[in-house]
Amino acid sequence: MSSAGNGPGDSAAPERDDEATAAPAASARGHGRGYWATLAAIGAVGGVLSGLFAIGGGILMVPLLMWRARLGQRQAAATSLVAVIPAAVVGSATYLAHGAVSIAGAALLAPGVIAGAVAGSYLLRRLPLAWLRWMFIAFVVANAIRLLAVAPERGHPVHLTAGVALGYVGVGLVVGIASGLFGIGGGIIAVPLLISGFAVSDLIAKGTALLVSIPASVAGTVTSRRSGLVDVRAGLVVGTAAAAASVPAVYAALVIPPALSGILFAALLLAVAVQLVVKALSAQRIQAAATGRSPGNG
Repeated sequence: MSSAGNGPGDSAAPERDDEATAAPAASARGHGRGYWATLAAIGAVGGVLSGLFAIGGGILMVPLLMWRARLGQRQAAATSLVAVIPAAVVGSATYLAHGAVSIAGAALLAPGVIAGAVAGSYLLRRLPLAWLRWMFIAFVVANAIRLLAVAPERGHPVHLTAGVALGYVGVGLVVGIASGLFGIGGGIIAVPLLISGFAVSDLIAKGTALLVSIPASVAGTVTSRRSGLVDVRAGLVVGTAAAAASVPAVYAALVIPPALSGILFAALLLAVAVQLVVKALSAQRIQAAATGRSPGNG
């Protein structure tokens, strides 16, 4: 199969990884019930995170899809976007029912989110896999630190001035790029930025971020689908389970103290980062060994 999706500097090992996952729909048919049960379990975990922290669930679903479902980095990120959509729809609707969504804020975030998601999905197809691994790890750690540094409060109204509106558009662009590049809904960036940068209530920040993650995930999915990276069937299984699990998680988020919520989420992100570092170092050793043998193998 074509390796055009690989970025410059990719070695033979990452190219084989992409080739193994370039036709997900065909390979998925060969999996048994255990595979689909694993996908549903991954979706349930992602749905809980989506409801509690408004992150769409992709921040954990991507490494879980790589680890438990054996998907490559690119395919896991692209397939995760499919799963984020139903989880974000159900989660944002639940927050909206409790008045914890800023429709005006979401409207300002959306244009940048959509444009950024297309750009991020474009980069996903072209950046070397090693870059993607370490960028994702740095992304996770940075957000864990930010969550520990930010002390969210509730009850703050949303004041939209001209300067704030421009800021929202900029945040939307960053959120969209991260969504397309890393296979996440974008709330992991939007929530702390809205809380610390715009003094938005943590619940409103979560509800608004979930709502905006819908167009981000749709735009990223469409772009990645054209490159054959998306396993739609697997994504829908994960997404259905995520949507079901997100509703009770939203109700839990309404009663958990905001400071405790931030600490718990930061701890989870740091645990994920440690696991990703171990896997990235292992992949580098395998790649180095394969590169060392390749001249002798012709």
